[in-house]
Amino acid sequence: MNTALTVSALTFGVQAFMTLFVILDPPGATPVFLALVSGRKAKERVSLAWQGAAVSLVVIVAFALFGKLILDYLHVSINALQGAGGLLMLLISLELLTGRDGGTSGDPKNVNVALVPLGTPLLAGPGAIVTTILYVQNAHTAGMKFALAIAIIAVHIVIGLTLMFSTKVLSIIKDSGVTLVARIAGLLLAAIAVEMIVQAVKGFFNLA
Repeated sequence: MNTALTVSALTFGVQAFMTLFVILDPPGATPVFLALVSGRKAKERVSLAWQGAAVSLVVIVAFALFGKLILDYLHVSINALQGAGGLLMLLISLELLTGRDGGTSGDPKNVNVALVPLGTPLLAGPGAIVTTILYVQNAHTAGMKFALAIAIIAVHIVIGLTLMFSTKVLSIIKDSGVTLVARIAGLLLAAIAVEMIVQAVKGFFNLA
């Protein structure tokens, strides 16, 4: 009986890890991250990589514990959350496309890209939040809850490592490469933002 529960919890944890990894998509966030930190020093880039992962972890854990309660209390639907996240990401993408990203405009020390848009909504976006809430609701045993907690932490360790090692690319591609990465990242981020907004609108009007 204990073995069956252990296997069930282990399977649940692996499924949660794989699902969150795909949704959080650290490789997909890498171009945006590199564009945002291109004007920073090497140590600061590494620090921002782990800060971004930490912010995402805090957001995910907060919604895992209190997500449904918070959304119900504020009368905020998942569709509204997704639409707001899409609009925010669209704004950031326009700044990247026009060369006014957080790493190169104004005083870089006053702009913590690890909070927005990296930690949220790029990593800990509506999709990750909803998925986490659903996994929490389906974790019926203490073993499954423990496996889910380990999965969430493990995913964010992978995110931190991925972003940290990606900073090595900036020393290779130089300024012209950074500019190209920023434009590509802006385009990708704009596409993600539009998709989020479209899905939010579909959800509001119950469209297929």
